[in-house]
Amino acid sequence: MSETASFVDPVYLARFGLFRANVLNYFLHPLNPFRTQVNTSNEYLEMQQVTIGLLMQIGIPNANSGGMCVPLPPKAAEEEYARALSRLTGEQYELMPPVDPQQYAQPSPLYTIRHVLRKNPSSVKVLGIYYVVEGVIYKSPSVRSLMKANVTRTLEGLAGACSALSVCARFQPSMGYAWNFDKAVDDYDDVDPVALMKLHKRTKRRKVLDNRKTGERNEAEEEGLRATGAIDQILVRLSKSSVLTTGLSSAPGDGATETINPDNHTTILGGSSNDGNNDANTKIAVAEPASTDSPASILGKRVRDDEVVAEGAKQ
Repeated sequence: MSETASFVDPVYLARFGLFRANVLNYFLHPLNPFRTQVNTSNEYLEMQQVTIGLLMQIGIPNANSGGMCVPLPPKAAEEEYARALSRLTGEQYELMPPVDPQQYAQPSPLYTIRHVLRKNPSSVKVLGIYYVVEGVIYKSPSVRSLMKANVTRTLEGLAGACSALSVCARFQPSMGYAWNFDKAVDDYDDVDPVALMKLHKRTKRRKVLDNRKTGERNEAEEEGLRATGAIDQILVRLSKSSVLTTGLSSAPGDGATETINPDNHTTILGGSSNDGNNDANTKIAVAEPASTDSPASILGKRVRDDEVVAEGAKQ
């Protein structure tokens, strides 16, 4: 049977109501799927006219009153009924006492019933626990289902916490991850990498690269740290610079091409890749230094070169 199954009898509740005096009779309803199919000690006592309700109405014979039956208060009636069950063996249903003693005499929205197998007055084995909540009977969940529900709720909480913290993570190649809890979720682009590096570089760099203090390093190590910091600043500036650009163009053929612009002495190198993964061509503009020689000197150099080549051919 499913752990979410339940049973309720509206006709019984409308006719008799639900109290501590009749909650066991309500649980032993013939249509209740939670009750056992074997005869219980509760049914045997009911045939003997021994129930909590009858003990409250009729009572038991009292020697002080000349053998006459004296009605018992609710608490005493439940204790007497429990003693009668302890003298029998077999499967039994016990009504657990309430947390508040004042609930003995007034209706309660919750009743707890324990299903036990009694071998002797002092040895019982618990077979199940049931709750009656506002007239609806439920079976108590097992330890496995409780652990499963707790683990599920814990994992959901951890997943929500990780999702909330993920938007606060900031990553820099030179210093790793950092956390910024003051920024909003949608302002990731507004984070200044240089400011974050200046904020965390001194403390984190000392811990990651070298655990020694500043005065314990030699001059070469200190120079290396300063050089690393300078390289970090250069990388950050280059990442924010618009000078380095990469364009996508479609070239008619494969291979690299070179174009020289005589006006500004710029060489454009182009290449294409047809390996199936990247069909884009990349062009990189490389500026060449302009020559400081005059046109006459350049012409003289070419004439001398031609004469040297001619003499070599004659020899």
